[in-house]
Amino acid sequence: MTTSPPPGAARVLVVEDDAPTRAYVTRALQRAGYTVASEAAAAPALATLDEAPWSALLVDIGLPGASGFDLVREARRRRPEVPIALMTADASVEVAVRALRSEVDDFLTKPISPEDLVAQVGRLVALRRTRTTTPVERVLAIGAHPDDVEIGVGGVLAGHQDAGDDITLLTLSHGQRGGDRAARAAEAERAAALLGATLRLGDLEDTLIPESGPTLDLIEATVADVDPTIVYTHTVNDLHQDHRNVHRASMVAARGVPSVYCYESPSATVDFRPVRFMPIDRMVERKLALIAAYDSQAAVRSYLAPDLVRATSRYWGRYGSRDVDHCEPLEVVRERPAGSRAGDALLTTTPQQETSDATA
Repeated sequence: MTTSPPPGAARVLVVEDDAPTRAYVTRALQRAGYTVASEAAAAPALATLDEAPWSALLVDIGLPGASGFDLVREARRRRPEVPIALMTADASVEVAVRALRSEVDDFLTKPISPEDLVAQVGRLVALRRTRTTTPVERVLAIGAHPDDVEIGVGGVLAGHQDAGDDITLLTLSHGQRGGDRAARAAEAERAAALLGATLRLGDLEDTLIPESGPTLDLIEATVADVDPTIVYTHTVNDLHQDHRNVHRASMVAARGVPSVYCYESPSATVDFRPVRFMPIDRMVERKLALIAAYDSQAAVRSYLAPDLVRATSRYWGRYGSRDVDHCEPLEVVRERPAGSRAGDALLTTTPQQETSDATA
């Protein structure tokens, strides 16, 4: 069970089948300020490992079913950047040699004092920081209403979170036509917290967001403050006039941003023409959690039903690579050349075809 993390807290995953030991390790690390999740076996541990970014992984050797060594092997394959320490009460040379051969980063002998445990985990966390070899991106995701960006790029944003990128969400209205403004603002805050993102919540009038004036001012001010390297915003190929107007304002405000992408919403038209299909297999559950934060909407909007969200990403997954099941589609307005983190192929311009005005 994962505790609610304070912003920026180092996250440690503890895998230990002995309940008293698991509680002891968890409590010692929490008292030191770490955010801790704990599991008792390899299978649930791997599922938890996939759900969030981690600063360190502590694994007991003697797990039921798959051993700690088996878990280390699979964890190293899935998340090579996460430092791993094996825990055991058997301090024999044979076990130590096997631990080293499994390419773990540290070896913890039980019993261990809280002070020594915290010190060793601190070294693992420091090692994790040295493994961030790619530059941090500054990501700005723009939406007209609360839940727009989570629907469009919730999985992609979870990937940015895992990469340690700085994420800012700019939502231009409280979405008051869709529910109580205070409730929707609180829901937006909850979703942003799940992403470790900064939320900027505007107060433009829902369904009457203009393409210039205050809309442009808000986006330009945010771009100036955040200095994003990547922007995600609405497509112009959308039936909702707020979405189209936010797109147009974004194109002006983000004219100096290196990479700009447009995401799909439930009101996108058949003219939506994605050319990037971002794999989100590991992020689907986290995307669903982001959308579930908007419980006032999830209960009344059929397009927020988990099975439909899954089906949509599964549909777009057919355009991804062979081993990918779920994708989020993006139109490319502009992106950096091959080899950069924002994209892996051509500098592409996606045709932008205007649609006629529609009511909300």
